[in-house]
Amino acid sequence: MASTSRKVLRMTFNTATGSAVSITLPDPKADLTSAQIEAVMDQIIAKDIFLTSGGALVSKRDVKIVGTTTDDLYDLPIA
Repeated sequence: MASTSRKVLRMTFNTATGSAVSITLPDPKADLTSAQIEAVMDQIIAKDIFLTSGGALVSKRDVKIVGTTTDDLYDLPIA
């Protein structure tokens, strides 16, 4: 049985219709700052490169680095 840990950067935006859209990136750098993330989010909004069902991304809503640990509790028997 094994344990695995993972971190992702989740950037959440407001759309033109008021809904939320998240962009998730795996394995963010350990020294990443909120200012760097916000600058990237501002560029994403300004360049308007993502098409969503809620329309254009219009503002920043939230930023999180999410860590998960998965414990595998079952190992398939070897035949």
